[in-house]
Amino acid sequence: MKKRYLVCHDYGMGGLWWWVWAASAEEIVDNVAEVEVITDEASIHQMGPYAEEELHLDALSGTSLADLWEQRCAHRSLPGYGVLAGRERVYLRDDEEGAVFLVEVGPDGRRLREVEVSPEGVFRLAEDLLNPPRDLRDPRYVGMEISRDEFEAAWERSVPYPQDEE
Repeated sequence: MKKRYLVCHDYGMGGLWWWVWAASAEEIVDNVAEVEVITDEASIHQMGPYAEEELHLDALSGTSLADLWEQRCAHRSLPGYGVLAGRERVYLRDDEEGAVFLVEVGPDGRRLREVEVSPEGVFRLAEDLLNPPRDLRDPRYVGMEISRDEFEAAWERSVPYPQDEE
């Protein structure tokens, strides 16, 4: 039996919303990359009217969710698919243009804590309103995983990020 679920692709500066008919929320995230199923009743009531389409999970070809469905199909054939999903905490190392970011991620894929390791020092990054979830089923994150101990060691020696002077 299928049920209607509110689904969001949060890209940081906003989100795209759909109503998706499926057997379960798990079936949706296992078949569509980079989405989350909204379960909080207040959020469903508030954001449901923004849903762009009402779709059926078994008929996504040619719809606005087709690219994310195809992306998930590609993920499934790669080693490491789904390895990080369902964990209480995941620790990642993200190398970006001369800086290294160590990130603690919760089970929903959202950043909990983050430090930047750079030639200038090790800094705790302030909370950011932009915190789109990482798709922990995506096998690319497996190669970025670090240990909790490595993250905690960096966190312990970090200092608050210096404020920009104006």
